[in-house]
Amino acid sequence: MDRKYIGKRYGPFRYEVGSEKMREFAFAVAGGVPAGAFAAPPEGLNPIFHDPPRIAFPTFAVTFAIQPFAAAVTDPELEINVLSVVHGEQEFQFFEPIRPNDSMTTIGWISEIYEKAGKDFLIVTTESSNQNNRLVVRGVWTAIARH
Repeated sequence: MDRKYIGKRYGPFRYEVGSEKMREFAFAVAGGVPAGAFAAPPEGLNPIFHDPPRIAFPTFAVTFAIQPFAAAVTDPELEINVLSVVHGEQEFQFFEPIRPNDSMTTIGWISEIYEKAGKDFLIVTTESSNQNNRLVVRGVWTAIARH
C-alpha cells in the first residue's frame, strides 16, 4: 500500500440518531431481542439506554463513525483486495454522549500506512461531531491486508 495516501480524507458522512435504533442496539449488545416489540429488556440493562433511551450505548458510535473507514478500505485508488482485509482493531475516545436526535457528521482520514510481517496496515482516524459542531467521538480503525 502506497504511503502517499496518508492524509487522504473521506466524508463528510451524515447520520441521524434515532431513539429506536439506540434502543435496538442496546437490546442487542445486552443479549436481548433487538426488534422484539413485546420482549422485555435484557436483565441488567440500565434504563438510560432504553426506557426511553437518553444516551446511546458507547459502541453505538460504530453505526456512523465507521463510514470513512469503509470508504478507505474500498477506495479503488488504494488498490486493496477487500477479500484479503481483516478488521484489526478499533478504539474510541468520547467527548460527549450520543443522544437521540443528534445529527452526526463524520469525517476521516488515512493517518498511517505501514507494512509488518508481510501485511499492509491501514489506519484511519475519524471524528464525529453533532449538530452543534461539538466533537462527540474520535475513532481509530485498523485494517490489515495480506499481500
